[in-house]
Amino acid sequence: MQTLIHYFLHLGFPFLIAFIFFRKDWKKVYLIFLLTMLVDLDHVLADPIFQANRCSIQFHPLHSYPAILVYAFLLFMKRPFRIIGIGLLLHMLTDLIDCMMMFNACKQCLVQAPAFDLLNFIHSFFS
Repeated sequence: MQTLIHYFLHLGFPFLIAFIFFRKDWKKVYLIFLLTMLVDLDHVLADPIFQANRCSIQFHPLHSYPAILVYAFLLFMKRPFRIIGIGLLLHMLTDLIDCMMMFNACKQCLVQAPAFDLLNFIHSFFS
């Protein structure tokens, strides 16, 4: 179920955002949203490149807190930068939700994760 949710949030949810909020240019906006997934290229810097139980937030350089601040700053710029910022922040939110699902399933599995404190804070906030 986690995989289904993850890919819906990466592919389906951006489609809905593009179609509902950018009706006139939804195809172009959706394409930009899809292109923001190139942010995952930073995964090739990790060893191993893929690890099923790894939380991307704060682990990969383009998924770090400073990078996320830059993505948030893009929201205050003109198109297409604003749309790129929305896409990147949706991507980070999707990855954070994925991390939270892993955290809820096995808190101990993520003790060494760089975002552990954030995940623990979010978990305690909603508990």
